[in-house]
Amino acid sequence: MVHAPDAEDTARSAVSAPAARSARTWAVLLAACAGQFLVVLDVSVVNVALPSMRADLRLSTTGLQWVLNAYSIAFAGFMLLGGRAADIFGRKRMFLVGLGLFTAASVAGGLAQEGWQLLAARGVQGLGAAVLAPATLTIVTAAVPPGPARTRAIGTWSAVGAGGGAAGGLVGGVLTDLLSWRWVLLINVPVGALVLVGAALWLTESRAGDGRRLDLPGAVLVTGGLAAVAYGIVQTEESGWTAPATLLPLLGGLALLGLFVAVEARTRAPLMPLKLFRSRAVSAANVTMFVCGSASFAMWFFMTVYAQNVLGYTPLEAGLALIPSSLSVVIGSKLAPRFMVRAGARNVAVLGALVAATGFGWQSTMTADGTYLVSILGPGILMMAGVGLAATPLASLATSGAAPGDAGLVSGLINTSRTMGGALGLAFLSTVAAARTAGGTDAEALTAGYALAFRTGTGVLLTGAVLMLFWLPRRTEP
Repeated sequence: MVHAPDAEDTARSAVSAPAARSARTWAVLLAACAGQFLVVLDVSVVNVALPSMRADLRLSTTGLQWVLNAYSIAFAGFMLLGGRAADIFGRKRMFLVGLGLFTAASVAGGLAQEGWQLLAARGVQGLGAAVLAPATLTIVTAAVPPGPARTRAIGTWSAVGAGGGAAGGLVGGVLTDLLSWRWVLLINVPVGALVLVGAALWLTESRAGDGRRLDLPGAVLVTGGLAAVAYGIVQTEESGWTAPATLLPLLGGLALLGLFVAVEARTRAPLMPLKLFRSRAVSAANVTMFVCGSASFAMWFFMTVYAQNVLGYTPLEAGLALIPSSLSVVIGSKLAPRFMVRAGARNVAVLGALVAATGFGWQSTMTADGTYLVSILGPGILMMAGVGLAATPLASLATSGAAPGDAGLVSGLINTSRTMGGALGLAFLSTVAAARTAGGTDAEALTAGYALAFRTGTGVLLTGAVLMLFWLPRRTEP
């Protein structure tokens, strides 16, 4: 005899089904955000460990610089390729591949016995991050339907990513002081393993499903072009902007990118359909993300070196001093969706840029004998709260008009804009600071250079606010 479900069983099932879907959605969001946290964390986590790496592996000054550059160049250069690969081969698959590669490279870097081994591992880490990062945002947008819920999910993703960059100094300082520089990389291994297991269990596969193939000529051109431009940018710190070592890769990279645009306009299955940029939301959000990223990434570097080189903080003390700033960027990212419902994405992005510019302006008044409250805490909170407020609406606008088959590509594009903006901004502002310092190493000279960098960053953010006001759409495009 078959038992028919009674009213109580039916009601219980009706209640438990949405609860189960909600729990799974949060699990998916957790896995995606954890992956994003790792890749952004490794942009900045090695900063405070560089002196220890140099002493242990006998790295030259140039070699030490490439501990940072090998990661950032590979990260920026392969991002579009990683985004399109996620659309074609599957978002879950590319998430697992990218995270696995990133984790394995972290093991190799943490166990490196020679300088070249560390640099090679950092490059492979950047490649894994480029595959992983676009998949994280695509997974978030695919797991949550359009509307306020998706905006909140993107806010969480933005907050976690911003928190990863902000936490780099603290995590690096704690691990270097208490353990060794190797744990700055090895800490990724247990975290990466846990996220891999969670992603394998919770994530469901999705892809474009339209039978398209990977555009290899386009992939080679855009990756080579972005990598060459990024290489030229980082060369400015050592050679200046007019040296052949800087101009040749910059001009060569721009030529490759121009050829990439020509190829994409003619190929039947382009890596990056140029029609994407017909969307005002996509084009404006990426340009303004590039502009804002050029200032915000540099903030962490200059705040860290100011605290250590001028105020005399230890790496651990510098990391602890920036905790309030780290929290403010997370709070700003989480508040942005609520403000967006009332004021609109464009207005919230403009507000965030203006708040960040106010913090940069305040920071530019720094002195060689500054106090923590006035020279680090107050301006740091304003700068990072503004960055958090701006990042969420820009990411939301950039992905709002994407077709399902282009979701990974658009996610990779907004990540590329932020990363390339950060690389260019840090190189440019470092050149500005060095020109003002004029070779001086005393506290007053260093402070003058850092202050000029922050004044320049203020102008960059105000320019970004004007671009947002007149270019970003008032409403999200369909």
